[in-house]
Amino acid sequence: MRFASLDQYLQKAPEILAKGPICLMLAEDETEVVATIRHHLDLGFKHLVMFGATDIALPEAVEAKIIRVDHDMFRDNALTDAVNGTIEVAAGQWLYYCYNAEFLFYPFCENRTVGEMLAFHTEERRDSMLTYVVDLYASDLKKARNAVSIEDACLDKSGYYALARLDAANHNHPFERQLDFFGGLRWRYEEYIPQERRRIDRIAIFRAAKGLRLRPDHTFNIDEYNTYACPWHHNLTAAICSFRTAKALCRNPGSASKINTFTWYNSTPFTWHSQQLLDFGLMEPGQWF
Repeated sequence: MRFASLDQYLQKAPEILAKGPICLMLAEDETEVVATIRHHLDLGFKHLVMFGATDIALPEAVEAKIIRVDHDMFRDNALTDAVNGTIEVAAGQWLYYCYNAEFLFYPFCENRTVGEMLAFHTEERRDSMLTYVVDLYASDLKKARNAVSIEDACLDKSGYYALARLDAANHNHPFERQLDFFGGLRWRYEEYIPQERRRIDRIAIFRAAKGLRLRPDHTFNIDEYNTYACPWHHNLTAAICSFRTAKALCRNPGSASKINTFTWYNSTPFTWHSQQLLDFGLMEPGQWF
């Protein structure tokens, strides 16, 4: 199913998005688009909606499994328009959003579907889930000049930290159960990353509700959605393993000529398994075992 514009998609969305969970994938280019689609369909999403340019080529067998929306990803508010538009027409459904070359992992995802995980999360009276964007990068930039390699991906095994999130409207007092998280390539190469884009936390999994709005900084207009846990115990968190920052650093003229490799003493091969992310503390199962 394909729509020629965001408006056309939103007119039909209430009919076609009657069941969730729903994956919203924003394709900025062709890099690992097919791999991203297949990964998320394998997790058990009922629908995958891909927003992207008309010239992104997909195999017929893959395109037949998704909802495709022609959408200029480089216009202002491309992300928030797509996500907030879907929120309005899919109230009550669990949504997840990502970019191409980003891969969702949650505890035990190898043998439990995303629907099973969200059923448990719902029972804990949670309407959102914190995800950490964990940077992936190719170990050899001579072989993978765009820093993307599924077969030879690395990640940082340490170097992550959190700071209190301050409420400017309340005399800079810290928000309750909200933190700003940092680490990975955005921390190691912060001189090339605008300050407002250095955080690695993203509330990428959430239940749509009327009036809910995603803001450009990946937070929501309802404070409880931005929390990492409920008041009484720890909750599930997830990780989005992403080549996006590495790809951007290799593409940006200001940084591309200065970076010969992303590997350092804290680099380790990515095993593409949730247990590795659990061992590194990059997500946690909460009370779900």
